[in-house]
Amino acid sequence: MLLVVDIGNTNVVMAMHNGTAWVADWRIYSDQKKTSDEYFVIVERMVSHGGFSPSDIDRAVICSVVPNLTRSFHKVVKTLGGIEPMMVSHDTAVGLNHDSIPPELGFDLLANAVAGHRMFPDETCVILDFGTALTLTTVSDKGDVLGAAIAPGLVTAVNSLFHNTAQIPQVQLKLPEHAVGRDSDEAIRSGIMYGYAGLVKELISRTEQELGVSVKVVATGGLSRTIAPLIGRIDRLEPLHTLEGLRIMADAKS
Repeated sequence: MLLVVDIGNTNVVMAMHNGTAWVADWRIYSDQKKTSDEYFVIVERMVSHGGFSPSDIDRAVICSVVPNLTRSFHKVVKTLGGIEPMMVSHDTAVGLNHDSIPPELGFDLLANAVAGHRMFPDETCVILDFGTALTLTTVSDKGDVLGAAIAPGLVTAVNSLFHNTAQIPQVQLKLPEHAVGRDSDEAIRSGIMYGYAGLVKELISRTEQELGVSVKVVATGGLSRTIAPLIGRIDRLEPLHTLEGLRIMADAKS
């Protein structure tokens, strides 16, 4: 089986693929203070509780935007499965024109672009990722990575409001009943949910105007399903989209 590890600033997402389908996935907090030994115990326990044995893992791929955790999880995977994990880089981006990849493009966005282009090979595609940051990655029908847009993520914005503003409560991000909130909770949810829906729609519109084409839109990330009805432009909701991009890259190498 293939073990996929996606190391982000807030969470580490791991999943197992049996060659046909995703059979398990886990999410843990990204903690740079933990040692590789501590992470090994956590990962081994999760794999075991999922009904798997370390010997089931015959391939692995790691994508990371947190250098300190990259080393830790490389050691974890190597110790757990006795295998050398594939490390995602711009060179592993199968299906894309490598010369078009911006040097600073994060590997998570690269994986999104790979999966997006595989999903819509004949159309320009925008991948929305609702994570710690909200990102929109655009890839052309020719496999050129055209660029990206980045904004603070929804939860990041709410946490900033909560920590930096007096008398503002922490709220659960769900669809508001009204745009004009009658209390702090509803007012914040209105501002965040409707505000971010408008932000996304405007960026999609400007992308289409700038490129002169209509785009397909894929959404992934924790809050994508919640906010999707407010956006109205999403063609596919794919919770494991980034992992799928990593799987595609791993399969191309094997």
